[in-house]
Amino acid sequence: MGKGIVSASLAKLLQERGFSVTIQKLDPYINIDPGTLNPYEHGECFVTDDGAETDLDLGHYERFLNIRTSQDNNVTTGRIYQSVIDKERRGEYLGKTVQVIPHITDEIKNRIQRLGEKGIYDIVITEIGGTVGDIESLPYVEAVRQLHWELGDENVAIIHLTLIPYLAAAGELKTKPTQHSVKFLMQSGVQPDILVCRTDRALSDDIRRKIALFTNVKLGNVIESRDAETIYDVPLLMEAEKLDLAVLEKLQLDKGKEPQLKEWKAFLLKFKNPKDTIRIGLVGKYVELHDAYKSIHESLIHGATHNQLKLDLHWIHSERPETEIVEELQQVDGVLIAPGFGKRGVEGKIAALKYAREHQLPLLGICFGMQIAAIEFARHVLGLKEADSTELNPETPYPVINLLEDQKLDILGGTMRLGLQTCRLEPDSKAYQIYQSETIEERHRHRYEFNNEYIDAFEKHGMKIAGRDVKTNLVEILEIPEHPWFITTQFHPEYKSTVLNPHPLFVDFIKTAYELRKK
Repeated sequence: MGKGIVSASLAKLLQERGFSVTIQKLDPYINIDPGTLNPYEHGECFVTDDGAETDLDLGHYERFLNIRTSQDNNVTTGRIYQSVIDKERRGEYLGKTVQVIPHITDEIKNRIQRLGEKGIYDIVITEIGGTVGDIESLPYVEAVRQLHWELGDENVAIIHLTLIPYLAAAGELKTKPTQHSVKFLMQSGVQPDILVCRTDRALSDDIRRKIALFTNVKLGNVIESRDAETIYDVPLLMEAEKLDLAVLEKLQLDKGKEPQLKEWKAFLLKFKNPKDTIRIGLVGKYVELHDAYKSIHESLIHGATHNQLKLDLHWIHSERPETEIVEELQQVDGVLIAPGFGKRGVEGKIAALKYAREHQLPLLGICFGMQIAAIEFARHVLGLKEADSTELNPETPYPVINLLEDQKLDILGGTMRLGLQTCRLEPDSKAYQIYQSETIEERHRHRYEFNNEYIDAFEKHGMKIAGRDVKTNLVEILEIPEHPWFITTQFHPEYKSTVLNPHPLFVDFIKTAYELRKK
């Protein structure tokens, strides 16, 4: 439906008006976080500076607002219940019967208000996942009802995103789903102040009046949200519909300055008027669900747009036969080896890496992509045919990727290196030239590490250790100086790329790939 994009677009407009804004996501699932969820279930797992494994919508928030989010920006039912149960075990409820109301709803309200209590935000936008009517969402809807009552009408604006489907057989837009959705909300004691209506065509004045009448919403607060050419159009569409003004009126806040969105519009101008196309192959095992690589996809768009190029992304499944993968790589200007845990699709990634290394095809490897690069190099350059990661083969005689001793625990997610870490770059490396800095800070999400015992052998045969962790000396970047562009990172650069600040690795990767094609 697009709650995340609409939330981010509204926040962008309020930010442009001079308000300090942040967004949080409430997810009704019982998982503690999406860290152990299969990407097919929920798309990518986004990681914040403080190491929180969160919903991919936080990536939208950061890319639109150019700000950093944290653990407090994502709350799950699992975390809510865990907190309440922990308090019960500590005796904090003084022997009371612990119930959904008031204990679960109180915890939800506390989490909703936590960001606002920091004193640095004028407005906090809270997005509730799922759909009205889901049994999982009921405690959240009740918490919203209570908050509205407690905080007062001028301190809360309730926005309901709803669908206005077009029935081709009848030749008309239908408002009944919206009427029933709002009716269900009102039965729960929640009256929406603003309706954002998702539709693939314009809403007539008659339809807007009908919706307003049957939902008890002001006519001017029935907002049209048309299908857009790109998600980056949505802030401009919401500005035209005056969504931000409707919110400010409800909250009785000054309008601030008129949104200019100069840099945003400059980005869109480049995006819609490319001088050429760049073809990039993304090799991964979840390519059927593009949301599994959402931040990578958007970062490639940022890098391409910065170079005034249109991204033509080839989704290459790493489980395809190696010959097919190689054929696909012959059609692209650069290749990105995507992250991913486990054995499935590994040999396809190794084949792609070998081809890119031997055929001078620009290559960016991320996280597991760096580890696969180390395995491929050890096998085909160092001659260690059985080289592997102990994640994939615990008995390998050449563990070029392995676990540190203090990581050897049985708890999933409990031994990962998560969040922002500092990396020192080698001054004579390509990475240093790109970043123009001796030290960088990047986000991590991984468990296994490059085995430092193989550093000398790698460097002797042409693979440079271009970056190391400042505290632990662990390998962070592998690159091949003799290759036109071959950089692999243990960290996730895609988590820090935004519309207004595209990540330098993606910008330079796209730039070099395009220049080489032109030659």
